[in-house]
Amino acid sequence: MKAHATEVLVVGSLNMDLTAFAPRLPLPGETLMGTGWATANGGKGGNQAVAAARLGARVAMIGRVGRDAHGEALRAALIAEGIECDAINTDPLHPTGVALITVDSRSQNTIVVIAGSNAELSSADIDAQRELFAAATIVLFQLETPLPSVRRGIELAAEHGKFVILNPAPAPEGAILDEEMLTGVTLLVPNETEAAQLSQLPVTSVEEAILAAQELRTRGCREVIVTLGALGVVHVGRSEPRHYPAQATQALDTTAAGDTFIGGLAASLARGDDLTQAIYFGQLAASLSVSRSGAQTSIPTLAEVSELRRRLARG
Repeated sequence: MKAHATEVLVVGSLNMDLTAFAPRLPLPGETLMGTGWATANGGKGGNQAVAAARLGARVAMIGRVGRDAHGEALRAALIAEGIECDAINTDPLHPTGVALITVDSRSQNTIVVIAGSNAELSSADIDAQRELFAAATIVLFQLETPLPSVRRGIELAAEHGKFVILNPAPAPEGAILDEEMLTGVTLLVPNETEAAQLSQLPVTSVEEAILAAQELRTRGCREVIVTLGALGVVHVGRSEPRHYPAQATQALDTTAAGDTFIGGLAASLARGDDLTQAIYFGQLAASLSVSRSGAQTSIPTLAEVSELRRRLARG
């Protein structure tokens, strides 16, 4: 795949996910017997890249992996999805990142991420990929890589007039985002926890999510979407705030739901859909994701989302 074919450029993390399943989440200091375990390709950057690719976009990715078996497996999986991986560098000094995930019987999870080579993604790595930024329609960032590299990437995307999506996950220490950086962000997409941390406002309802999004929008970004799990999402932008209820579904594992939503949102926008259409498409994709276990293993294809849309239209 050539750079000129790219629709969605993802700058972000690649992790190997190690997931334990248990009846409930363990208490501090407690050893709890689990019911199973799984290894899966992950990392918020990798998840969102795979979601965008499976959901119809031509995708390229900028990132780092270690010179190890996890790195080889992650790269091979992305290539198999049709994702351009020439800008994923192999780090000889640091291992591939890993995520330690626990999922309980109610599909809630806790995640501990060890960044590894993700922490070495530099501004120089970003500057070396100017052609990819110039070629892309949508540029997508998260915060599992160093903030200076994210800041430089947003600057470069803004210089090229690109539609920039920032998923501020995990929320930075001190709950502060660089307001100068946010002026280059077209669309900020936190979940309820991140929105509360960043806005310093409670987010326990749709109404509170709208207030938090309005506060975040004053920091410089043009549009804000807050994802609320079973409550759906809220969008605050130039027009009146809007709530999009979630699709009713039986949740099995919510691990990659947010990443699936964002990847689907980006793929839909890259096709020329408006934001309302893109939000609905992302929600349909996420509703399929939570009905399956794992991270990238749970992400649906465009054909699966299209079939779900047809079923819902028929009633």
